[in-house]
Amino acid sequence: MTKLHDIKDNWAAQGRTANNDPVAANLLSLLTQFEDSQWWSAQELQQKQLVQFALLAAHAYRHSPFFRSRFDQAGLDPSRAWTADSFTSIPLLTRAELMQQADHIYCRKVPQQHGAVHKVQTSGSTGQVVTVAKTEFNQLLWLALAMREHLWHERDFAATLAVIKALTPTLDDPAEAARLGWGHPATLLLQTGPSYAQPLAMDVAQQAAWLARIDPKYLLTYPSNLGALLDRYEHGDAVPPSLCQVRTVGETLHPGLRERCRKLGRIEIVDMYSSQEVGLIALQCPVSGLYHIQSESLIVEILDDDGKPCRPGETGRVVITDLHNFATPLIRYEIRDYAEVGPVCPCGRGLPTLARIMGRRRNMVVFPDGKRHWPLIGAHSYREVADIRQYQAIQHSLEDIEIRLVIDEPLSKMQEARLTELARQALGHPFPLRFSYSKDELPKTGGGKFEEFISLVR
Repeated sequence: MTKLHDIKDNWAAQGRTANNDPVAANLLSLLTQFEDSQWWSAQELQQKQLVQFALLAAHAYRHSPFFRSRFDQAGLDPSRAWTADSFTSIPLLTRAELMQQADHIYCRKVPQQHGAVHKVQTSGSTGQVVTVAKTEFNQLLWLALAMREHLWHERDFAATLAVIKALTPTLDDPAEAARLGWGHPATLLLQTGPSYAQPLAMDVAQQAAWLARIDPKYLLTYPSNLGALLDRYEHGDAVPPSLCQVRTVGETLHPGLRERCRKLGRIEIVDMYSSQEVGLIALQCPVSGLYHIQSESLIVEILDDDGKPCRPGETGRVVITDLHNFATPLIRYEIRDYAEVGPVCPCGRGLPTLARIMGRRRNMVVFPDGKRHWPLIGAHSYREVADIRQYQAIQHSLEDIEIRLVIDEPLSKMQEARLTELARQALGHPFPLRFSYSKDELPKTGGGKFEEFISLVR
């Protein structure tokens, strides 16, 4: 296994310095800091966060018309020391505000040491695309956190990596895969094994055959695509013999996928929670499987419907402050995800935890009394009824839930009755259900993501 000190020793032995390789040097510097800060206590982490937030707030007050007005209207003086109470008195920033008032939120100036500014867009899964300006320092932080994730999970950097994601160009030439390696951040610091790639649009059967041929040790893809691959493997397609870990990104991970992977040969899933707006939010702990919030980069709050902090075991809205984006201040930004607060992690790290990422509000089923909860719609038992290749539930109203199935032939009445029983168990209520059938793959979002349950009830 490769440790950070091994990378630093090898880096120095090659004669690389901050003068001839400044990006790698800065990356190593951040990783060294992270080796220490991950063990800070919750109190020390909060103190450091508030100190950094004071710098961000003062900058936003000077250079963002939106936040100058917001602080003034809230009666907050950014020049004063911030406390936990004064921080939580800042009104939440909504996605609608970020979309509609972006030009007023953007800072007119960024610190020179943060580097050049570039813009990124969200995938717009609901048709609402958000554009966020970021700096070179934000990119460096992303690289450092991504490298931290590699090191936490003690990956074999000499092994083969396969990537299947939306809009990813095909990379199937062995010489080119070896030349490019795993890409940043790993190749900034060391030589890696080959990395192959295919777009998500590739047929799943072809994906399975391709993976069997290149035989990667690691696979990076979306949970829904992993589920489709598992369907192929469970029906007899060859599982790559070297595959030992699947890294999942971009979608909510259904817990049933972990058990399905283990049954196929102890394949491990390592999930990551991120967003386009703020980057890596939480990384899976290599010891407990909990998600460690990346507190050196973000303040993450989980709030209940009354705006109060949730306790361990409770689920609430995810609210994020990016401590280092001085181009687009994202201060108490309601990202529209929900998550369950986790306990103190047995690994000893002081980074707070999330037990589970639940998804968006639109992924919650609405009961006739107005209450909402997350359905267990992704239960693998559906495929015990029939050879269902893909499924999705759409709640059109309180009395109309459509179950969309991709299957060669419509279900029999008996199969529909059995699937209705299972679906109602997953939904938690005896909703009226109707079935629609297709032989074609169900549509994904513009960013290539797939949602198993969507409620259109407001």
